[in-house]
Amino acid sequence: MQWYDHLYMGKKARRHRYAIIQGIREEKLQPEVYVITSPQNGENLCDIYPSVMLLTPAEKKKERMILGIAVTYWEALEVVRRW
Repeated sequence: MQWYDHLYMGKKARRHRYAIIQGIREEKLQPEVYVITSPQNGENLCDIYPSVMLLTPAEKKKERMILGIAVTYWEALEVVRRW
């Protein structure tokens, strides 16, 4: 897993960014956290996944670039819209 140098964040995620990033790195369960990643199929602008999905064995094998984080799905949509 790679992290984008200029990570995009929602307002709620910005307040808790260190805890969220540390939780993702330590593979902790964070049910309300969403990650914005580079697209897997090449046709989309980006992909939005719940951070819980990164804990599955199949997803751990994939190399992803995390572009942004958000606390709710709606906040993730707002972050992508602001690009």
